[in-house]
Amino acid sequence: MSTAIEWTEETWNPTTGCDRISDGCDNCYALTLAKRLKGMGSAKYQTDGDPRTSGPGFGIATHADALTIPLSWRKPRTVFVNSMSDLFHARVPATFVARVFAVMAATPQHTYQVLTKRPERMLRLVGEEIDGGVALMEAAEAAGFESVSTALYEAPWPLPNVWLGTSIESDDRTGRACALRSTNAAVRFISAEPLLGPLPSLDLTGIAWLIAGGESGPGARPMDPAWVRDLRDRCQASGTAFFFKQWGGRTPKANGRELDGRTWDEYPTRTAVAA
Repeated sequence: MSTAIEWTEETWNPTTGCDRISDGCDNCYALTLAKRLKGMGSAKYQTDGDPRTSGPGFGIATHADALTIPLSWRKPRTVFVNSMSDLFHARVPATFVARVFAVMAATPQHTYQVLTKRPERMLRLVGEEIDGGVALMEAAEAAGFESVSTALYEAPWPLPNVWLGTSIESDDRTGRACALRSTNAAVRFISAEPLLGPLPSLDLTGIAWLIAGGESGPGARPMDPAWVRDLRDRCQASGTAFFFKQWGGRTPKANGRELDGRTWDEYPTRTAVAA
């Protein structure tokens, strides 16, 4: 599905559903959109999957029929995986995560951006440099998905076209970067959106890209320009690509995207492997 998200070209949702686990989830756009789509009768947002969550949210569901969508895209695309979910939510089976990774491995012409608030599970499944992908391969093999396990065994690790990231909205969540840094990934990135406070404890070592942005929607919490400038300056000092998405407000584009007189649309090089 094409998208208005500035830092990607396409969204792909092989899973839907999530729940709130930190302050950044309080005004979740995905939950708001899911309620709207469910009210319009969209089958994907009915309780066809596991309706339970570990907190307020909307039920986790896997969509096997969506797995093959990227196989039909001939032109290379940059794809945000699971804009309406978290691939590494505890209720998404490891076998299904393996199937998603197998599709990404089979479509090297596309660049996939996978963002999670659960980097510890991502680390367990994707693994470190010495064991990249082993847990996913074993899960697929145990479930009898021989073609999936074979595809993952034969793929280079880390998958060159898969960027792995985590969301960090406040300084008490900067520990997520530690799990991300240990994860085997071609490109590691951080989404500091909605940015709810300064991030003095954030270590950018091994981080190739940082997205920053304010919260949007009714009740959007304000973002201090000093928080954004500090991240930009530290990115410039560390060689981390910096992308400023929005100031936020009642509507996503309410206050524009300029920071100190310019837009910041930096991306990591597609061949970069985070150190």
